[in-house]
Amino acid sequence: MTNDKRKILIVDDDMDYLTQLEIQVKRFGFDVIIAESQKEGEEKIKEEKPDLAILDLMMENQDSGFILAYKIKKAYPDVPVIIATAATSETGVVFGMDHEDEKNWIKADTYIEKSMRSDQLEREINKLLKI
Repeated sequence: MTNDKRKILIVDDDMDYLTQLEIQVKRFGFDVIIAESQKEGEEKIKEEKPDLAILDLMMENQDSGFILAYKIKKAYPDVPVIIATAATSETGVVFGMDHEDEKNWIKADTYIEKSMRSDQLEREINKLLKI
């Protein structure tokens, strides 16, 4: 399977960031499915299975990304999930996924800071998709 056949779901309520991320991910050679809210993201995963998901942490709720990650993993356990957040820079709250107890409640494979460079994002996506 080649990159251009793989679909990446991007869910974020910040239209500027969503558009920027969509452009980047398309430039990496992937098809993109976008949603502007947790609710819309839930509808998209009912319609089709993405190959990977990139989710904003804080949307309608402070934990929308965690909730959506849980629902994706419940429906599609093999789909890698990235939580994209600016929470650390905005709130000072730091969370990690280094320990099993954190991985058990944060149903994501990794998290990234929204300020991550494009080449770093591409490496993370490729690593999770084993490309």
